[in-house]
Amino acid sequence: MNKFNRKAPYNDLPLLPPKVDIETKEILRKTISAGRALAQLNGTLLNLPNPTLFLDTIYLQEAKASSEVENIITTNDELYKSLVADRKVDNLSTKEVLSYKEALWLGLEQLKTKPFITTNLCINIVQCIKQNTASIRVTPGTTLTNTLGEIIYTPPSEENVIREKLANLEKFINEDETIDPLIKMALMHYQFEAIHPFSDGNGRTGRILLLLYLKLSGLLDTPAIYLSEYIINHKTDYYLKLRGVTENNEWEAYILYMLDMIEETAKKGLEQLNKITSAMFKTANEIKTKLPKVYSKDLVEILFRLPYTKRQHLIDENIGNPKTVGNYLQALEENGFLKSEKVGKEKLYLNEQLLKILEGKAN
Repeated sequence: MNKFNRKAPYNDLPLLPPKVDIETKEILRKTISAGRALAQLNGTLLNLPNPTLFLDTIYLQEAKASSEVENIITTNDELYKSLVADRKVDNLSTKEVLSYKEALWLGLEQLKTKPFITTNLCINIVQCIKQNTASIRVTPGTTLTNTLGEIIYTPPSEENVIREKLANLEKFINEDETIDPLIKMALMHYQFEAIHPFSDGNGRTGRILLLLYLKLSGLLDTPAIYLSEYIINHKTDYYLKLRGVTENNEWEAYILYMLDMIEETAKKGLEQLNKITSAMFKTANEIKTKLPKVYSKDLVEILFRLPYTKRQHLIDENIGNPKTVGNYLQALEENGFLKSEKVGKEKLYLNEQLLKILEGKAN
């Protein structure tokens, strides 16, 4: 193994798969429990009457958390309002989070027509995140530093070297079927972050690739899971584990970390999904009882698609004409189902119950 020098470009970054045992007893045991948790989440999602209903909300949560890893901070309230309100988004952090969500959807759409993770797909994703024409790094001198400004890692330099590493990663992801998909997911994530192919947006692109891979490998038919929150809560450990692989070839500790992330996130996602579906079922019954003329299955689904809604959403879903849906929303507010708020010239309606669940404040 080459001696690692954190101040020199890591052009000797080993290709995948690693030349060490990555299927230790501990890793295989953890793979089983993580796979089981994912399967339970997948089964619950597939059994929903509308499996795509909560995707916007879940992907916004993932976008928010992934951006927070990069210290791009916005609030849930600001984020959901910005998505629904017909106004220009001025907050730069909110813009970046919304761009991340757009990039995730872009990746999923591209997988439908070309079910492979490729270098070009990565470039399309980072361009969407950054809203520019970014491509593979060509300027030398890229380094990663800690909070004290000390260099902790210098990724590979020179475009031809970076593209060679990415070509190996692409082949490993799409062709190597000898490794358990969950272990493979961990390996590909490390490799992408170590290659660090772009000037900016590598972390967020790498975390989108995790979700795309879960879909591509069949582990989650609908990748309705937000992994980045786990990384935020264990951020120091995350970077230490990545460095452990780079500096000491400590693959086992890193893979176990990633499998822990999958298992815990899947369990938490399942718990949150059950709370939302339970709240939606309860709300539907209460509206049916109190406001039978207002109730419809489609209406309730709109109220639980995102925390905020507005008249146009109901009109677009053929719930009624402008006057009718206005009366419906007023009745829902008067009966405590929604709370209105003026944003610019618009009136938005908040489902406080849903927002509390998403923020982890619901019982």
